[in-house]
Amino acid sequence: MIITVANSKGGVGKSTLAVHLAAWLSEQGHSVTLADCDTQHSSSEWINEAAPNVHSVRLANPDAILNDLPTLRHEADYIVADGPGSNTETSRALLLRADLAIVPCKASMLEVRALAKATDVLRQAQDIRDGEPKAVIVLSMVGKRYRLTQDMKEAASVLNLPLASRSLILRQIYADAPGQGSVVWKMGARGKEAAQEVRQLFREILPEAARKARSGKGRKPQRRKAA
Repeated sequence: MIITVANSKGGVGKSTLAVHLAAWLSEQGHSVTLADCDTQHSSSEWINEAAPNVHSVRLANPDAILNDLPTLRHEADYIVADGPGSNTETSRALLLRADLAIVPCKASMLEVRALAKATDVLRQAQDIRDGEPKAVIVLSMVGKRYRLTQDMKEAASVLNLPLASRSLILRQIYADAPGQGSVVWKMGARGKEAAQEVRQLFREILPEAARKARSGKGRKPQRRKAA
């Protein structure tokens, strides 16, 4: 299964979601490859430290994505692709190959209004592929006293996109994790609340993945050098 974490806007928590999802899937017993499709290559560097069992590749351009993702699909149970925040053609290529798109979106009135524009490329891919990829919106960087959830639900309803009931709260530990080369559930007691919410989110989005694979049954991806 190819899962793309996509939003044409930057700074919405794509890499945080992608790295934690890849690490979580690996801990469920699945073979996982993280495809880093952002020119900054931050997610591949992060996952190599945080979850060494997760294979990482760098796909530098839309042609590489379109050509290589189908091959990677046969080498691992899950491919988690971290998309860029600005390159529309790269995002389009990812969505043309993905089975599921996770669309992180900040919880603010400005983000609510921009949501339709941020999902334009997703809509184009769904038109071409007869409704694929499936997609879900995830609220990220949510203030603990956030009160615009209903507005976001209504915006998602207009776009006919489901909204995950679990959100990621704005927490310093998410910002600290990449610098420590870790994921929140490996960061001791102060990561406990973040670990609980991120695991609950992934179980909601991918309930079938939470059932641990039988020992020895997961496929091991072939190692490739990062581009």
